[in-house]
Amino acid sequence: MSSPDRLVEILYNKGELPPEWAPTVGAVDRAHFVPDTFEVADRTVSRSADEAEWRRMVYADLPLITQHNDGRRTAGEVAFPTCSTSMPSLMLAMAAVVRDGDTVLEVGTGTGYHAAWLAHRLGGDRTTTIETDRDLHDIARDNLTRAGLHPHTECGDGLAGVPARAPFDRIIATCTVRDIPYAWVEQTAPGGTILTPWGSSFHSYSFATLTVRDGRATGGFSGRPAFMWARQQRRSYGRIRDWYHGEEGDHSTTTLDPRALEDDPHARFAVGLRVRDAWPLLCHADDGSDEATYWLFDDARTSWATAEYVPGHAAYDIEQHGPRRLWDEVESAYRAWRTQGSPPRDRYRITVTADGQRVSL
Repeated sequence: MSSPDRLVEILYNKGELPPEWAPTVGAVDRAHFVPDTFEVADRTVSRSADEAEWRRMVYADLPLITQHNDGRRTAGEVAFPTCSTSMPSLMLAMAAVVRDGDTVLEVGTGTGYHAAWLAHRLGGDRTTTIETDRDLHDIARDNLTRAGLHPHTECGDGLAGVPARAPFDRIIATCTVRDIPYAWVEQTAPGGTILTPWGSSFHSYSFATLTVRDGRATGGFSGRPAFMWARQQRRSYGRIRDWYHGEEGDHSTTTLDPRALEDDPHARFAVGLRVRDAWPLLCHADDGSDEATYWLFDDARTSWATAEYVPGHAAYDIEQHGPRRLWDEVESAYRAWRTQGSPPRDRYRITVTADGQRVSL
């Protein structure tokens, strides 16, 4: 069975389908929002090649990648996803903030599937969605029309919101931001909610959920979402050779096992608060040695660092190159977090005012 009923069954069996959303999930056919070719789990699925497999994936609880590199990928360029129809169970986790009668702004229309859910439950007049990519906006609008749903659609800068349609009871972003725009706070009704994937280049796997009162938004962090970046705030992408060109860096050693940074999400979150514009990559050796190289790259492509993990060693070789000492920055942030008692992510609070964004314990 490959139909909307199959998706309902999967979500129900996983305990992920709230009763108030079950009619919407069953009524809004995901097939209207999925192109004939997409990627899932690092493989390409084509409707013309295998329609049965295409339909099985459409009604699976999986994210389906529908665009790479803003739709302008060139030969030899690293492929990074820039649009998808999100994993339905993750969409439901976000939709939990919605109540009947709400007016909602969705930032990041994408394929239009999430906007369709909102329009089906709340009505098109209470649903506004904005997309920065003109091609995606046009595709989503056609998808929504095909599904018989008519939210208010805008093409423009989602970080600026849609002031003409404000205030909103809920603003829900389907893209990751590193700085929550104050425009969203201004356009949220008193007591309303802002929900967005949030993070830094170092760690971008958190939901920030904020309540708006008296011109400020406050909240906390939860979940482990993986969403495309808002294009205005996106981290860098590339291969090792885009940073490393055979240069000799400065050498030192450390007693900090680099795997502690990779394996502990609370540590990564805390380091990401201090080192917001660099990101890690752990590369395991392919010779069965269990050795690994932990790379750090800055978004500006001016600096890199490595930490060499060798099993059984108490000290690890460090090499750093460029105007920044990325390993020193990361290790300093990690040790500051440890000095604070290694607080978990849910201890941190975020506040957004006209003066900017602040995260504190």
